[in-house]
Amino acid sequence: MGFNIVLLEPEIPNNTGNIGRLSLASGSHLHLVKPFGFELDDKRVKRAGLDYWQYLTLTIYQNAEEFFEIHKNKKMAFLSSHGTKDHWDIDFIDEMFLVFGKESAGISKDILETNAHQLFKIPIYNEHIRSLNLANAVGIVVYEGLRCLR
Repeated sequence: MGFNIVLLEPEIPNNTGNIGRLSLASGSHLHLVKPFGFELDDKRVKRAGLDYWQYLTLTIYQNAEEFFEIHKNKKMAFLSSHGTKDHWDIDFIDEMFLVFGKESAGISKDILETNAHQLFKIPIYNEHIRSLNLANAVGIVVYEGLRCLR
């Protein structure tokens, strides 16, 4: 049981390191789509992922087009503050792809428009908050999915 966690153009090494550790803990596969805002050998990625990074199931893609071409027939859920459905409405299945955008801008507008029927959000109950930290958002969605699959 696990998911495919996809980070489109991640920018913050600490978030990616934490999500790597979460991927391993949850039995998930991490997919990183370039360009990155850091180098994968950045000490902050390693520090956040601790010494677990070597055990991670990781696939790297040169760009979003490559990722979507390879996985075009897979079940995906896209997480964005622009979603109209809540994350607990996702019909989770084993090995599904959970797609998250970059920290500064989220998922690109054209990807959001193309996948509008698969677009979900994590509810935020305060108007002063625009979004959650990426690593926190991934943790919320992955563990809700695992709970649903138990």
